[in-house]
Amino acid sequence: MSFNVPRHVPSFQDPQRRFEDTIWGSSGRSRYTPQTSSNTLSDSMRGIGIPGLQHKELPMYKDKPYNYPESRRRGRKRLWLGFVTLVGLGYLYWAGWLGRAGDDPNRRENAGKGLWGTFSGASKKGEINWTARREQVKKAMEISWGGYEKYAWGYDEYHPVSKTGRYMVPPTGLGWIIIDALDTLMLMNMTTQLQHAREWLSTTLTYELDHDVNTFETTIRMLGGLLAAHYLQTEFPNMCPVDLTKGGDDLYMEKAADLGDRLLGAFESPSGIPYASLNLKTGKGIPSHADGGASSLAEATSVQLEMKYLAKLTGEKHYWDRAEKVMKAVDDANAKDGLMPIFIHPETAQFTTNNIRLGSRGDSYYEYLIKQYFQTSKQEPVYHDMWEESLAGIKKHMITYSSPSNFTVLAERPSGLDHELDPKMDHLVCFMPGTIALSATQGVSVKEAKRKGELSARKLEDLELAKELMKTCMGMYKVTETALAAEITYFNIHSPPHMLSQGKLESPATFSQSQDAEWRQDFVIKPADTHNLQRPETVESLFYMWRITGDVMYREWGWEIFEAFVKHTTVPDGAGFSSIGNVKEVPSPTRDNMESFWPAETLKYFYLLFGPDDILPLNKVVFNTEAHAFPIFELGKMYFTGWKRKQRDRDGKIIEDKPAAPLFKEPAKADKAVAEATKTEATKIEAEATSQSSVKPESPLPES
Repeated sequence: MSFNVPRHVPSFQDPQRRFEDTIWGSSGRSRYTPQTSSNTLSDSMRGIGIPGLQHKELPMYKDKPYNYPESRRRGRKRLWLGFVTLVGLGYLYWAGWLGRAGDDPNRRENAGKGLWGTFSGASKKGEINWTARREQVKKAMEISWGGYEKYAWGYDEYHPVSKTGRYMVPPTGLGWIIIDALDTLMLMNMTTQLQHAREWLSTTLTYELDHDVNTFETTIRMLGGLLAAHYLQTEFPNMCPVDLTKGGDDLYMEKAADLGDRLLGAFESPSGIPYASLNLKTGKGIPSHADGGASSLAEATSVQLEMKYLAKLTGEKHYWDRAEKVMKAVDDANAKDGLMPIFIHPETAQFTTNNIRLGSRGDSYYEYLIKQYFQTSKQEPVYHDMWEESLAGIKKHMITYSSPSNFTVLAERPSGLDHELDPKMDHLVCFMPGTIALSATQGVSVKEAKRKGELSARKLEDLELAKELMKTCMGMYKVTETALAAEITYFNIHSPPHMLSQGKLESPATFSQSQDAEWRQDFVIKPADTHNLQRPETVESLFYMWRITGDVMYREWGWEIFEAFVKHTTVPDGAGFSSIGNVKEVPSPTRDNMESFWPAETLKYFYLLFGPDDILPLNKVVFNTEAHAFPIFELGKMYFTGWKRKQRDRDGKIIEDKPAAPLFKEPAKADKAVAEATKTEATKIEAEATSQSSVKPESPLPES
């Protein structure tokens, strides 16, 4: 699908989204076509990333030069010197990362086997070298970015197999990949690449484009990417120093404010619920072209972190007010037990479906509840209350167990809470283990939370739920032939379903590696759902779980996933990584697309998972739903929660205001005449008071 109305937004016609891709046209072909590499040997020898052999338009990589198999340039002195300079690292990188796969698609799965080399082994002390593993993640980022720079620079989409790109919004594009990855470049100290990106922003990026864009995606990726880049550049100027004379110190903020002003038009609906899309040039909001014009729950309620931080930076409170009004409108829509249906109409602020799920269209609503509470230093308890209500509702209505092994399943209620559940989990749902753990300890480690006496029995139960859901998400990877998760996984469950509210069931402590292990029976992957879009949610939760629990198992699981990505999604000839079509096939057909969240989220979370815990600590920053880090800040005098929740009953339903008592009670028959006289007199007094109030005073007070 292309970035044109209505094709720029995902297709959600099918309620189970079997063929849905993640964003607009990024992976939006109606079906994937298995791709093969047809490059000749000479094509693959063009000096991809090798200093001195690059195309002239590409920058030199002064941070860490690429090195590829010397067999491709045997006898060239510069390569031998490069290998000597880089010592073992160059050799390990050489040993099979790009070579040997050649142009044979049947050997593509072997293309990345040499990436990690002995880094997956133990150090002299018998301990895993996590610093070395983190460097391998950086190497994967360098490969991904290098392919994009070489073959598709400036394009919003990158197709690494065909080595092409495409604009979502011609003629200049939105910088979809560039802006989304700015803070990853900073964290990994990729200075030359960041300078190149800044130059593009300064000389090419413009939002004066007469084109429609998706409100939510543009906010979380583009606005979020610019704001995070500003934060990191400001707070950590030595992290990835660049020449600020090109574009100025305020480049990111200038672009963010410009984009933020345009996005505000989407909130100009009768209810304040943002329209699904808007025109960038006019700033006019546009209702969804599907779903009867309704906006999705996640889209409407996952722009608040970005708008609030923009308000704090600029001092412009209208960003804050528009975003906050959405939360009141959604809460007033009166859902039961804090569980919101996935579509809400911007004209009426009423839900248009009964479908409840924490996968697509619903997920980040719940994520942003607790993160809004943390973002403003826990000074807005309304969002904490809403999160606690929703989490209780999830435990009551949505958590069931698989059969026969009793994995914890966060299911769906496609027809509402009073109807049957569907034992289905999008990979998107795997953000939830990390979010639950974050809420339980408020971002600090379990050890620290216990020391402070802040872990109640219920919070410990929440942590156990997070651990069990994390195990389920990891099982989605371990059950496939590629060790990569499918887009959607179903589960065999007990009949009737055994709910968490009926009592906790025990799952296997470990995953047996046997191909006929009983636990494998619990997972069901349907043919239409076998693709893998390089999604970050499981790695994201592993990062949170490692930081919070300190259990090295989560790091080890992360390394398993990283190895699988390298092995099965690497594109030959140094072009990068691609989403794949079937996680149950080895080799899997490629979808020929590198999602923007591959560098923006997945690789970033790998890098943080394998790195020191004091980098972006969870009690000092909040990550938006696109992995862009914003600082936690105080409300101050200017900002405050401008609304209050309506009173609710035990099920979370709003208690409707009782009608006011009538001014005059129905009189007894004996007193009817007296009552009528009294009523007439009261009516006369009221009429006189109204008449007097309509007279304009000589010196009226100014209107508020």
